[in-house]
Amino acid sequence: MRQVIVTGLGAALLAGCADVSMPAYQRPEAPAKASWTQSQNPQASAAQAIAPDWWREFRDPYLDQLVNKAIHGNFDVKILAARIQVANSQVGEARAGALPTLDAGAGASFEKSTGQKFTKQFNLGTQVNWDVDVWGKVEKGVQAQTAEFRASEADWRAGYLKLVSDVSTTYFQILQFDEQIDQQQKTLEKNKQILGIYEAMYKNGLLPNTRVLQQRAEINRLTNDLLELRRARELAGNALATLLGTPAGEFRVPDGRLQERVQLPVVPAGLPAELLKRRPDIVAAEYRVLESYDLTGQAKLAQLPSISLTGRGGTSSFALTDLLKSFTFGLLPSINIPIFDPGVKARIKTSEAQAKVAEEQYRKTVIDAFEEVENALVNLDAHKKQRTELQQQIDHLKVVAAQVEAQLKEGLVSQLEVFETERSLLSAQLALLANHQQILSDTVTLYKALGGGWPPEDVRNASR
Repeated sequence: MRQVIVTGLGAALLAGCADVSMPAYQRPEAPAKASWTQSQNPQASAAQAIAPDWWREFRDPYLDQLVNKAIHGNFDVKILAARIQVANSQVGEARAGALPTLDAGAGASFEKSTGQKFTKQFNLGTQVNWDVDVWGKVEKGVQAQTAEFRASEADWRAGYLKLVSDVSTTYFQILQFDEQIDQQQKTLEKNKQILGIYEAMYKNGLLPNTRVLQQRAEINRLTNDLLELRRARELAGNALATLLGTPAGEFRVPDGRLQERVQLPVVPAGLPAELLKRRPDIVAAEYRVLESYDLTGQAKLAQLPSISLTGRGGTSSFALTDLLKSFTFGLLPSINIPIFDPGVKARIKTSEAQAKVAEEQYRKTVIDAFEEVENALVNLDAHKKQRTELQQQIDHLKVVAAQVEAQLKEGLVSQLEVFETERSLLSAQLALLANHQQILSDTVTLYKALGGGWPPEDVRNASR
């Protein structure tokens, strides 16, 4: 035992020569914003700005059903949830490294040599091994794996948020296609009526044949566009079915009208920049920085001596009935001193390099998030202004259409002019419909970019 103590003191002296110091964890420096370009007066709190069930702001019960179905049926989210369980199990696996192991065995030997008596021997033995975590190397590994577990949870929240966003925008597209198909059919019918007038005028020598051919070509274009809209509607329906966890082709959204079914929510003015801390992808990126920090600490601690305790006990007898009459015990402490191990130094360098990668990945996630929020705000602002112009255009065209219709009754204009006016009005209404869908999608993107109602999480607290 005296030799063990002396050896331990020598190991401690060697440990003092190794650099195992680690600074306290700090969030990596990253670009910051005090406010958003399109939000001049940040006054809304995080809770006021975005509710956890933000999709209900669209006031569409059918959308609520779709989201609920997707949350329970989507396979991407289920995969992320399974990865959380894997990471949680790996925490227990890492923690088991600090616990002793116990092995037990039994055996027998039988021997017969020429001229010798037949001999037999029975034995029973156990062995306990314990690598004592004197320096906290195992604990550092547990902390690193715990950080990965937290990152996996944040990955799930990010996947959940992306799923709800994808379901919402795909659903909006389907309703837009339904309304476009309806409008396109009306436009096609109007153009067929115009073609009939052109053909009659051509027969009477009032219009050249080229004008008739141009109108027929226009009908071909409109018919082709209608076929394309129906194709796109089917593809969007298949995409939504996959998001819901349903085989494509076995689910169909009932036909509907986007502008009647889905309301434009009011996005709070002055969204504060600190809402960005709620984004789960940023939280996941920082947890992986923390994980790399702990792994670097563990790699440095590997330079220190390791202490192992081995206890053995057993019994042996020539007769099975005498096996438990006598026992032997032993304790074998040992110290392993890594005086020269190139692999230890290499592991430290690798861990430090991987930590740099994690830090840069965190900064990239933050800078990408700023762009996503700014783009969503710019798009939302521009599309709302365009909506005002489009609505005014439609109002003006409605007045023109009413006046042309009145002039037709008085015989001042032809039916052709009425059709042309109505066609212009339908075109403007289609543009307003597309604008409505764009605003809805911009709003979904903004909710997603700002963290989608998830509570903020301070990773630094997890490092203590």
